Amino acid sequence: MEWLMWFTRFENSKPLALLIFFFAFCAILFYVYGSRKRGERLESYKHMPFQDD
Repeated sequence: MEWLMWFTRFENSKPLALLIFFFAFCAILFYVYGSRKRGERLESYKHMPFQDD
């Protein structure tokens, strides 16, 4: 149970949270820009509010 106490100290949990958020950010960027087809589809969504039915 000592390893769980390691996470409760701020000097350990802040860098760990920073790494988790950094890798999540990189994964989102890779998802958006990883495929040209997916990127074009996501780019087309920016005009949705201006389209009338």
